[in-house]
Amino acid sequence: MEEGNHSEVTEFILSGRTDRPELQVPLFGVFLLICGITLVGNWGMILLITIDPRLHTPMYFFLRNLSFCDLCVSLIISPKMLLNLFAKRNSISYTACAVQMYLCTVFADVQCLLLAVIAFDRYVAICNLLLYMITISRQLCKQLVAGAYVVGLVDSIIYTCFTFRLSFCSSNIINHFFCDILPLFALSCSDTHINEIVMFALTSCITGSSFVTVLLSYVYIISTILQIWSAEGRQKAFSTCSFHLTSVVLFFGTLFFMYLRPTSSYPMDRDKVTSVFYTLVIPMLNPLIYSLMNTEVKDALRKAMNKLITNS
Repeated sequence: MEEGNHSEVTEFILSGRTDRPELQVPLFGVFLLICGITLVGNWGMILLITIDPRLHTPMYFFLRNLSFCDLCVSLIISPKMLLNLFAKRNSISYTACAVQMYLCTVFADVQCLLLAVIAFDRYVAICNLLLYMITISRQLCKQLVAGAYVVGLVDSIIYTCFTFRLSFCSSNIINHFFCDILPLFALSCSDTHINEIVMFALTSCITGSSFVTVLLSYVYIISTILQIWSAEGRQKAFSTCSFHLTSVVLFFGTLFFMYLRPTSSYPMDRDKVTSVFYTLVIPMLNPLIYSLMNTEVKDALRKAMNKLITNS
C-alpha cells in the first residue's frame, strides 16, 4: 500500500446530489420528511422503552440500543446531505470526512451485531423458555451490547486508517452524498487492492458471523414453533419474531448487496440509491416496524398516549 501525501488534499467535494435543479426542492422535502420521521420514531422508541416497566426486558433493551444506532446514523448523514442540496459548493474537510466515515461504520457494525444478539435472545425465549431469565441475564445483556460497540469501534479504526492512508492526488470529488468507503477507493490514485481485501475480510467476518447467528437461531426457532400443537400458540410465537425478521431481511440484504461484491462491479450512481436506503430509509422504517408489528409496543404506546391525554 502506498503512503498517502495528505497535504495535496485538504477537503473533498461531495457530488452526490442531483444535477437537475427542478428536483432539488422535492428531494429536500422527501429527505427532510424521512429525517423527521426517523428522529421522532427512534426517539419515541427509546423514550417508550425507558418509561414503560413492561418493556424492561432483554429484547427491548437491545431494541432501544438499535433505535439509538438508527438515530445516530441519521444525524451523522442527514444534516450535511440536506445542506448540500442547495449549497453552491458541497465541500467537507478531510478530517470531517474521516470522522463521518468512522462513525457511520461504527454504528453500522453495532446494528449488524445487535440484530444477531436479538436473534439469539428470541432463540432462548422460544426454545429454552424456562432458562430464559437465567441465560439472558441483565449482566449478559450489558456485556453483549458493550461487546458490539467495542467490535464496531475497533473495526472502524481499521477501516478508517487503511482508507485515509491512501493518496488522493488526482481529484477530490467524491461521487456520493457522504464519505463512504467505496467512493473513496474509486477516488484514490493509490493501489487499493490491500484495502479491498481488508474490507472484504472484515465485512465477511462481522456481517457473515452475524448473519449465520441469525440464520441458525431461526432454524431452531421455526423448528420449535412447528412442534407447537396450538395454532394460536404458533401464531403468537411467530408474531414475536416477525418484526425482527423484517429488519434482518432489509438490513442484511442491503449490506450484502453493497459490500460483498467485486469492487469493479460497483456502479456508483446505482449504489448511491442503495446507500440512501440503508442509511436513511431503514432507520426510518425500523421504529415503524417495531410499533406496527409488535403488540406489546402498541399497547405501551396506547397507554402512554392515554396517560398524556388524561394529564392534559
